[in-house]
Amino acid sequence: MSRPPALSRATVDRDATRREDPEALAQAWTDARVLVVHDGRALVTDDGPALLLVDAADAPDGDRYFLGRDAQSAYFAVAAPLPRRLGARPQGLREVGALLDDRDAGLLAHAVGLANWHATHTHCPRCGAPTESTKGGAVRRCTADGTEHFPRTDPAVIMLVTDGGGRCVLGRQAVWPAGRYSTLAGFVEPGESAELAVVREVAEETGIVVRDVVYRGSQPWPFPSSLMLGYRAVCDPDAVPHPKDGELEDARWFTADELRNGGSLLLPTPVSIAWHLITDWLAEV
Repeated sequence: MSRPPALSRATVDRDATRREDPEALAQAWTDARVLVVHDGRALVTDDGPALLLVDAADAPDGDRYFLGRDAQSAYFAVAAPLPRRLGARPQGLREVGALLDDRDAGLLAHAVGLANWHATHTHCPRCGAPTESTKGGAVRRCTADGTEHFPRTDPAVIMLVTDGGGRCVLGRQAVWPAGRYSTLAGFVEPGESAELAVVREVAEETGIVVRDVVYRGSQPWPFPSSLMLGYRAVCDPDAVPHPKDGELEDARWFTADELRNGGSLLLPTPVSIAWHLITDWLAEV
């Protein structure tokens, strides 16, 4: 891609070795900068915009997640209700992910992903006993049998299908705003490669058979726990896309000029890898 998608940018070293040392984590907390997250949102300053980070001494009580460190500081997230601060308001990744700088975009994506996983994995999948957060939030350990459970990421493919020339296929879901179209997407199934998932999902959603599947880049999408694997694929120029499995309300060809001219057509926002797949293709045709 011409540049990494918004949520794929990061500058903070996750410093995985520090997670194994409780004393090192405790020391890192003493002078850490802390991001408070709640329901996928954090406080973002009106100027910048930038994440509102607080000193550890001012952080609220809540589960702590070690996010890593850079040359300036260690960073933690705390899952707790957001405090009120003048000049800042709650914002999510969809609203500000593309506007934050690389450090803040990476911190917020990491924090939201961890918080979402912890909120839904409070009990052991093997025995049902409660689990507890350990290793700086990178693991949950069963309080009964001691098994360790790690954050889960669901792989999904997202693909721009073209005719090899100046047209591409976009689809829309009925729940989207009027005029919104985007690239096709779907989850990778067990025992399936990402490339085969591209072929299957396009066929299931539109009835089109694609070839020449080429990887373009990836993006974390913690809504709640996906990793979007971006691809481009080619199909027969005479193929007729049509909604097939009930997921899409419409699917059709668009020319590059139609996408450039816009009009009533609404494309994905820059926070999405879909936007990068489309705009990178437009720059080439």
